[in-house]
Amino acid sequence: MNITLKQAEAVIAAAKAKATEIKTLMNIAVVDAGTNLIAFAHMDDAWLGSIDIAQKKARTARYFNMPTGEIGKLSQPGGSLYNIEHSNGGLITFPGGVLIRNAKNEIIGAVGVSGDSVENDHLVAQAGADAIK
Repeated sequence: MNITLKQAEAVIAAAKAKATEIKTLMNIAVVDAGTNLIAFAHMDDAWLGSIDIAQKKARTARYFNMPTGEIGKLSQPGGSLYNIEHSNGGLITFPGGVLIRNAKNEIIGAVGVSGDSVENDHLVAQAGADAIK
């Protein structure tokens, strides 16, 4: 099962609303279960360098079916996934990428957010993902 465009747009809308609420500017990427980009939003004046990061966060979360922040914990020196960020054409292993699940708890895609602190990136991404539940 894959996320639909309508669902992806709902994720974007919820993430943008959360970014506005916390007074930040974000890049928001939504990928389907196969990691194909379905929807993207670049809020006015958000960092250009974060466009690629948002997309990589979404793909990273889906590649390994876990939030990017969790992958980051495992990829520290001495960790079981040390240096994993060099695989798959480059991964992002800090918070801001989360899975999107449907009402049956099936993974249908992922959202990646970048543009502020990793804590705020994760908060905004989670708000987007929660719009589908």
